[in-house]
Amino acid sequence: ITIYYFDKFLVSKAFCEYCAGNSFKMQIDNNLWEDRNRFFTFISEDYINLNSFLVLFIFIFLIILYSTKFYTYVNELSFSIDRNYLDEYLSIYLLWTSTLVVFITMFRISSLISRGNLLIFTFIVPFILMLFRNSEFISSLLGRSVTNEKYITINLEKDSIFRNLRIATFRNCVSDFKNVDLENSNEVIETIDSFNKKENFNLIILNIGDMENIHEEIENYLINLNKKVLIISSEKLKFNNYFIGRSEAISNYNLTYFNNDIQYGSKYILKRVLDIFVSIIAISLLSPVFLFIYLLIGYLDGFPALIKQDRVGLHGNHFNMYKFRTMKINNSQVQITASNDSRITKLGKILRKFKLDELPQLYNVVNGTISFIGYRPEGINCVNKIAKRFS
Repeated sequence: ITIYYFDKFLVSKAFCEYCAGNSFKMQIDNNLWEDRNRFFTFISEDYINLNSFLVLFIFIFLIILYSTKFYTYVNELSFSIDRNYLDEYLSIYLLWTSTLVVFITMFRISSLISRGNLLIFTFIVPFILMLFRNSEFISSLLGRSVTNEKYITINLEKDSIFRNLRIATFRNCVSDFKNVDLENSNEVIETIDSFNKKENFNLIILNIGDMENIHEEIENYLINLNKKVLIISSEKLKFNNYFIGRSEAISNYNLTYFNNDIQYGSKYILKRVLDIFVSIIAISLLSPVFLFIYLLIGYLDGFPALIKQDRVGLHGNHFNMYKFRTMKINNSQVQITASNDSRITKLGKILRKFKLDELPQLYNVVNGTISFIGYRPEGINCVNKIAKRFS
């Protein structure tokens, strides 16, 4: 963004009447050459241009930015009343602007760029950085809103101040479990498991009072659970396992938070952007193949050529997965792995052999119900059989 903005708006294409007939950008490059010959001759001549120095500037700025505590992460363990976007924006703005001014002054660029466009540019970058820091907003745009997430509490009072934490206020509380015996690991695990079968939730807030540690079986269970977990205690906790987490001390209480949700925050954003980018390119390139297979199935075996199957995805969510039809019309479309099944058409055998029947699932990747990297979603019947076996 910085290189593009410099080229299009900051460095004028007009000629400078004070620069011996050279363009502004050419004059900047001349200044950089002079500085190179005087101060840093060890840099290769191939890199003596404005774009190379902009790359170096951004790299140094990001190091400075991520060395500051205020930008490293959004503290979900702070109270929602502490949230102030204006203060957050101004902090980023001041850091960005001061670094930018030092850069353009040091390399004699400041007098050769548009002042009006420079002022606008100082506001643009902090805005973008603030959006990426507050991952809830981008997650919402990509299909996963934090406000749609749910949480449960165990032994947490109704009037507890910790219900006002940022991590809780964005989400909906779906159940409060009282008087759960934390010394009884089976009771704790059964409480969470039984509710998890009925309701989809993403966060567990566990209040253990003055206990110094939790049962090892409960600890292992929570660490391996695909949920966010917040443990509140009046004493500093001791754990049996090593895991990635964060601790905060608030109002004489100790908060321990760890997040094993694989689809959350920056991890989710990067994965979702990759899914959308790759799937759209694949659909564009393979659209003639899509049309050919669709028409061929219709011609040889009749329509419909596309079918949808009810599948179970992340956190037990149901969705329709699309495939090219590979079975005869009079048979229900079920998942069959045997290649010699009589219900599969001749064309269907070829499509299944080369996995071409699964090409429509690229549309599922676009809408976010499945991902390129992840577990294969099972059918409803298969999930029900597994559930009965474990119950």
